[in-house]
Amino acid sequence: MPITTRSVTVDAGQIGRVDLVVRRVTDSSRSQAAGMIDHGCVSINGVRCDSTGKTVAIGDVVAVCYNTDQRYKEKKRSWDDRTFRVVFEDSYLIVVDKSAGTLTVPTENNERNSLVDRVSVYLSHSRGNRDAWVVHRLDRVVSGLLVFGKEEIYAKQLIEQFKHQKPERRYIAIVAGVVSEDEGTFRDHLATGNNLDRYVTAPSKGTEVAVTHYKVLKRMSDTTLVEIRLETGKRNQIRVQFAQAGHPVIGDPRYKKDQATHRHWVRSRIALHANLLSFRHPVTGEPMTFESPVPPAMEKFGKHAG
Repeated sequence: MPITTRSVTVDAGQIGRVDLVVRRVTDSSRSQAAGMIDHGCVSINGVRCDSTGKTVAIGDVVAVCYNTDQRYKEKKRSWDDRTFRVVFEDSYLIVVDKSAGTLTVPTENNERNSLVDRVSVYLSHSRGNRDAWVVHRLDRVVSGLLVFGKEEIYAKQLIEQFKHQKPERRYIAIVAGVVSEDEGTFRDHLATGNNLDRYVTAPSKGTEVAVTHYKVLKRMSDTTLVEIRLETGKRNQIRVQFAQAGHPVIGDPRYKKDQATHRHWVRSRIALHANLLSFRHPVTGEPMTFESPVPPAMEKFGKHAG
């Protein structure tokens, strides 16, 4: 076999990721260079390199020992991202489970690492140059299920379903106080204040109708576990309406913060999770339903507070 060894001592113009150095030394593609690293062909200062993300500095010696006739295939990697996990994916859409603390989309301050950015990075890594197209959103402090389109046309078709209130969206929440009614519906008009907080007010041209259905799952000593179904999907809807009713979501830093504080809740997130999402596939029309387990923090709280 035509085995070749090529090496280079890194200079000022080559510092950075080792896979870029390998590409230049071997005149190969990105995937071929990654494949060489995966198959143990690359070393840095005599030590085998096992990651494409490793960086090299001035004076490091990068050596590549490889078969010039062999096609080195990059090994499939499981995607590891703290902001989300993939629940479902096909050629048209992707459903993810968002971590609490992650913005769905960038704010006006252009904060980095929003969910749409991270999912786009994932799609580019696994499927070539693709962006995630936003369909709906979750508050930063809320975790749970979201669907993105892989192309604008599919995202628009899903958005139309949301406009007509066709998708089913369910949440699990722990709210302050003991909710007396076994089930009920909030139907309010919401407005936005100068500080961007939302509030319930009288109907007017500038208000939005918000409809939320709930069912009590478990009453605890001073809190209640509820299942929530959205009929509309307005910003902060669940948080505002439960706070207005005297039962703010536990851990909410924005709406009735004093009432939302609890000795057994020490997390920076709030006790609200989007656990079910159901819609029709934008291409096949097939009904699709996805569920996400209750986060450990909420389960643990229930054991302490029950």
